[in-house]
Amino acid sequence: MRANQLYEHLEKDFIKPRISDDWAQHMDSIADFLSDNFKKRSMGLVCDFATKINKVYTAVFPSKKVMQKIIDNNPAEAMLFVHHPAIWDIRKTPNVFQQMNRNLLKQFMERKISIYNLHTPLDNFGGYSTTVSLAKALEISSEKPFAPYSGAMSGIFGKTNAATVQKLKNKFEAAVGHRVSLYPYGEKKIKNKAVALIAGGGNDVDFLKEVAEAGINIFVTGISVKNDHSKKVHEFAEKYKINILGGTHYSTEKFACISMVNYFKEKGLPSEFIEDRPIMEDM
Repeated sequence: MRANQLYEHLEKDFIKPRISDDWAQHMDSIADFLSDNFKKRSMGLVCDFATKINKVYTAVFPSKKVMQKIIDNNPAEAMLFVHHPAIWDIRKTPNVFQQMNRNLLKQFMERKISIYNLHTPLDNFGGYSTTVSLAKALEISSEKPFAPYSGAMSGIFGKTNAATVQKLKNKFEAAVGHRVSLYPYGEKKIKNKAVALIAGGGNDVDFLKEVAEAGINIFVTGISVKNDHSKKVHEFAEKYKINILGGTHYSTEKFACISMVNYFKEKGLPSEFIEDRPIMEDM
């Protein structure tokens, strides 16, 4: 497929006029690799290295591991689709997002491997969105979006068949393949089987206020660690008796990138998801 044709499909299907992002202003160290369009709006085509796309790889972050694995596969004229154009690592606070490796970017350029990013657009409520995909993995039916940010609706109010917080925790661990964290601030029983979810970084007091107003006592997210940044979130959750389940930034957002494999296959392109490592300190 012509690269521009694929970019046009993604633009039409995901990028809405009201949605905004701000990645480019933090990416000066690799600015010479960025497309002019990305420099202006921080979404869409990050690196314009290909004129034709024969295969698409999907990943949550463009980490060294992910980029090196693609290079090792020796593709010609391909694309890396990522949810984030930088690499998350909470252990490197305050610089929690690290930029892509310049040497690997040079190899991508030489091998004609473009990089495409949908952050806020993929967080926005929809069939492939990060939180909708997480809800599906946890067998939670999506009922109503909430949690507005940057023109998107990032959260979901849904229903679970799990009667208790512990049972939902067990489902969560089975889905992500590792332990998850539980901050037991509320009742052990899930009220009305109602659950609030935000994949990735949902640790925001304004979002928790919506959860409290909805009368929901269980909140599922990615980054749940109790630190200086999230102290007020935990205080609010404890006050309003909202249990918090956290499963890491990476593991709660990977389901959307796995789902995007089907999107590209429907466009007639071979596609595969590349696994990475969760940062357990997120919890």
